[in-house]
Amino acid sequence: MDTLRLQLIAIFLLINTVAFFIMLSDKIRSRKIGAERISEGLLFFMAAALGSVGVWAGMFAFRHKTRKWYFLLGIPLLILQNIALLYLAYLLWRK
Repeated sequence: MDTLRLQLIAIFLLINTVAFFIMLSDKIRSRKIGAERISEGLLFFMAAALGSVGVWAGMFAFRHKTRKWYFLLGIPLLILQNIALLYLAYLLWRK
């Protein structure tokens, strides 16, 4: 594998790991009364910024935000967007 492909994979894995643990953090905070929550806007931002797989995995691993229709529809669409963005980045920077 070439260096660019490895760098894109490493960035993708790092961002998704962070997104996964942000979902865990928000789930823990949701159970505490009066705790400051992580906004849904930030969760969607993380998903749009290449973290959609981590958010999706966190949704189902922690059963968090799975009743919200806009997460059930939006996160899979952002997964497709992330794949397209990574592919485009690879095509543009491989030259």
